[in-house]
Amino acid sequence: MAEPGPGDRIDQYDLEDEIARSGMATVFRARDRDDGRVVVLKVPHLQFASDIAFNERFHREEQIGQRLDHPAVIKVLTPREKSKLYLAMEFVPGEELRERLRRERTFPVPVAVDLAIQIADALDYLHRQGVVHRDLKPENVMVTPDGRVKLMDFGIALDETLRKVTWAGLSQTFGTPDYMAPEQVKGKRGDARSDLYSLGAMLYEMLTGQPPFSGPNVYAAMQTKLRERPEPLRKLRPEVPPAVEEIVLNMLEREPHKRPESALEVREALAHPGSVVIRNRAAAERRLERLPPWARRGLMLLAAALAYLLLVGVLFRLG
Repeated sequence: MAEPGPGDRIDQYDLEDEIARSGMATVFRARDRDDGRVVVLKVPHLQFASDIAFNERFHREEQIGQRLDHPAVIKVLTPREKSKLYLAMEFVPGEELRERLRRERTFPVPVAVDLAIQIADALDYLHRQGVVHRDLKPENVMVTPDGRVKLMDFGIALDETLRKVTWAGLSQTFGTPDYMAPEQVKGKRGDARSDLYSLGAMLYEMLTGQPPFSGPNVYAAMQTKLRERPEPLRKLRPEVPPAVEEIVLNMLEREPHKRPESALEVREALAHPGSVVIRNRAAAERRLERLPPWARRGLMLLAAALAYLLLVGVLFRLG
């Protein structure tokens, strides 16, 4: 059996031209014979047709996509009948955010913030539907000519409404190192706060032209993420407003509980930066890093001692 190509027909769809090709699938622009509309078909390569995990990924992406309905999320369509494995999706004119980053490297601050607000709004919707994307990156964000975003590729998403929410044996291999949250790097499945970390990493790159962590190889970059803090944005690009730097660094906290409570909180903070409390964490971290190791250890011990004394005082009053 040959791989499908332009001019072929799959069920109700006529394949018109090839849009993209990866190691696992080919994406075609196609036309629906039923109503004449232009759609997109993602067709896996033949060698993956019998791969159980790959089939599961496609089926989950289809299930999630067909029940989601938000202007910033790619809509997955329901064919009249299916004779093989593929995904039918709405056609969205535009380009991947990755392509735009390659061309422009950095965006004007208002443009980057607007894109992040739209993504945060989409994440707020997803999370309220019980869906965590888990692979948010510039390659999975489409930007239309008029600046609207569309999130796509829910192949490794966590859907709490489905009985089979993840593949425990494979989940630690998922994600893209530059945008994976530290907990995902450690092999945990991730949650809504992991998506916020990924959004923070993308906004960091849109504003500075580089991801928050890098290294000579994937392993080094992942280890750096677990040990170090990102370079303050204003050090790399002084015109970034302090409030925006605060929001981004908050999303990039290593510990999930230190990040914003929700995508809604991120959206509102980006839309109303005047309400953001500037903790000047970047300056504080720089001062701390200048201290010798023994002094940093002393400060941590002092903080622990003060916390213990405070707890003893509370218990004494309650007694």
